[in-house]
Amino acid sequence: VQLVESGGGLVQTGGSLRLSCAASGSTFSINAMGWYRRAPGKQRELVADITSGGGSTNYADSVKGRFTISRDNAKNTMYLQMNSLESEDTAVYYCKAVTKVGFRYLEVWGQGTLVTVSS
Repeated sequence: VQLVESGGGLVQTGGSLRLSCAASGSTFSINAMGWYRRAPGKQRELVADITSGGGSTNYADSVKGRFTISRDNAKNTMYLQMNSLESEDTAVYYCKAVTKVGFRYLEVWGQGTLVTVSS
């Protein structure tokens, strides 16, 4: 499985962006997916994740009410709608997929997309 993020960029405080994560390869093996971010000088942190069917989602407290995670399995794509962006949201955003290979679960990461929020 390969993951490619897109949609990052420069946006003003209060603005919106939508990130996409396109999966290719053995997409049938993908289970849960998630978005993570690494801000300058900080550890990578979970932003949001979503179950394989999209029926259950989980968000970091810092983004609840502002970000929405979704996925379209027919398109092998996951999204992150980010509204009311704040300077603290500036980070490289990564998507992750949990894949099932035989009896093992493996994590696959994208290369990241930079989101910069300016005031």
